Amino acid sequence: MRELPQKEANLFKQILKCYENKQYKKGFKGAEQILKKFPEHGETLALKGLFLNHLDKKEEAYEFVKKGLRHDLRSHVCWHVFGLLYRSDKNYEEALKCYSQALKIDKENLQILRDYSLLQVQTRNYEGFAETRHILLELRPQNRQFWIGLAIAYHMMGKPDLGIKVLTTYEETLKDIPSKPDYEHSEMLLYHNSMLEETGDIQAALDHLDTIEKHVCDRNALQEKRAKYFLALGRQEDAEKAYRVLVARNPDNFAYFDGLRKSIGLGHDNLSAEEEAKLLDLFKELQKEYPRSNAAKRLPLRFATGDAFVKVADEYMRNNLRKGVPSLFVNMKTLYTNKEKAQAVEKLALGYLAALDKTKGFDNSGSTVEPPTALLWTLYFVAQHYDFKRQSNEALSHINRAIEHTPTLVELYMTKGRILKHAGDYIQAMDVLNEARELDLQDRFINSKCSKYMLRADKMAEAEKTVVMFARADISDPLNDLVDMQAMWFILEAGESHLRQNQLGRALKRFHQLFADFTEDQFDFHMYCLRKMTLRAYISLLKLEDQLRSHQYFVRAAQNAVQCYITLFDKPEGADSEEMEGMTEAEKKKFRNKQRKAELKAQKEAEEKKAQAVQEIAKKGGKVDEDPEGLKYTKTEDPLGEALKFLKPLQELAADRIETHLMGFELYLRK
Repeated sequence: MRELPQKEANLFKQILKCYENKQYKKGFKGAEQILKKFPEHGETLALKGLFLNHLDKKEEAYEFVKKGLRHDLRSHVCWHVFGLLYRSDKNYEEALKCYSQALKIDKENLQILRDYSLLQVQTRNYEGFAETRHILLELRPQNRQFWIGLAIAYHMMGKPDLGIKVLTTYEETLKDIPSKPDYEHSEMLLYHNSMLEETGDIQAALDHLDTIEKHVCDRNALQEKRAKYFLALGRQEDAEKAYRVLVARNPDNFAYFDGLRKSIGLGHDNLSAEEEAKLLDLFKELQKEYPRSNAAKRLPLRFATGDAFVKVADEYMRNNLRKGVPSLFVNMKTLYTNKEKAQAVEKLALGYLAALDKTKGFDNSGSTVEPPTALLWTLYFVAQHYDFKRQSNEALSHINRAIEHTPTLVELYMTKGRILKHAGDYIQAMDVLNEARELDLQDRFINSKCSKYMLRADKMAEAEKTVVMFARADISDPLNDLVDMQAMWFILEAGESHLRQNQLGRALKRFHQLFADFTEDQFDFHMYCLRKMTLRAYISLLKLEDQLRSHQYFVRAAQNAVQCYITLFDKPEGADSEEMEGMTEAEKKKFRNKQRKAELKAQKEAEEKKAQAVQEIAKKGGKVDEDPEGLKYTKTEDPLGEALKFLKPLQELAADRIETHLMGFELYLRK
């Protein structure tokens, strides 16, 4: 491929800068200018394709990039551009092949090596990632990001000892160590320390913590690590002092209280009577020291038993009911795993209710008159208590009484709706939630709850109309915006509603949307976190992404998607339906004709609606949904293969759930 003359070569450099600065239209015009004189210049053809890709002309983009490659097969630029094109379509496997080909031609191109390493970490090829990072480090040993990248590669390969060696070597090369705490240097040192902890050498991690203390900005993390190391090394007194400092800093952090408890030798759950008394005394001391700490008041309920529990629970509940804390029951319901505690809480709550009716106080002595709201919040608590026990009639009786007392409190209607939902009356539950929504039209949370209940009642049109009330006014397609904003509750509930209505295409479309962008969204952070040195957060992100599909939402979506695909396999289009069982051939023919006419009518109506929607979206400049019915999912030739894509992540990440194995049984039975 002959080189461009000086004028065009300079223009080519300019269009490369246009790409870097995201000036795609300007770059496209520059490429066109070169191609007028040199229509077969491969690298310019490839770049033109890249610009077209960013101008939403995918087919033309691929056409020009392939054309560019045909004219200059030995150009690393053409292969790199081809890789970028595949990467933008999230086809990482093909992109990696293109980058690999580009590196065969230009082995030391930093930009290609960087992009190659990003794809390797995205696809979790940590060995390849380490190898690429090693090459980058050899090429530019003065670049901090390359040292850190190699350390992370070894760490994620399960070799933190090698990661530590890399960081230690880099730290030894530093000539100008910041005299004052510097955030980026501080984060690198704390990351180094966390790797030392992972090797299991806690004493070395503690010693390292002492040496880096003056350079660390995150004082809280420093104190937390030190307290944790003291505890792990059995230095109980030092651990107790460290945890008391942390509790003083944040007296509502439950983890600090747990650490303090372990440091005085009371870390186990099966406490003797003497140990229980000692622990309760500690909490009393902490309550006096930190009177506004909710954790110091709530934790004794977890450890107290018998009469001590009744005494502590009585004080805790009275204070919260007096103040009118709506979340009291949510705080208490974790105790219901213990039957004795659940019975004690019920006895106390019913006692308060009877006393309030009789003397307007929490006890029958009549010595103290509680505020009028105390009765309201006690009724609210008792209603939630009975709902938790699924005694719906008792729960409804108490919540109705609370609504009579204060008919303008939104929380009461929400609880009534929940009781009705648990009782199986989705329509009435929806009506009650809508009543609650109308009490406060500015509350987004209650609007979302109401929409959710509408979806549970399969009132799709009403739910969509309600949920978009809080969408931005300039959005052309508010429902699609909810998907872009990753409102998982809406996507999942809508999918389940479609499934109940046997709209398999629409249901599958929703289940595929769930978590679709989460994996892709991490891509930008591979470079960003190395640049900004947010290393501990980055490692947490990688580990979270690897466990993402064990989340309850994905499990539900996977179950439902597998059910859809099994239905498609068992009853493919054109097969006899259950309604046709027992019919003669003539009757079946007549029934099919009737069905076909109904389908054609429905299709015509759908097309009219789509055309109308397209016009409205086009006016606002939005993107049109080409497949609102999700037909591409129902037309699949291998429904069981598609179902397996949902099942396999669960077999790896949620193998302890019975649903995973039940789904697997149904699939493999059919295979």
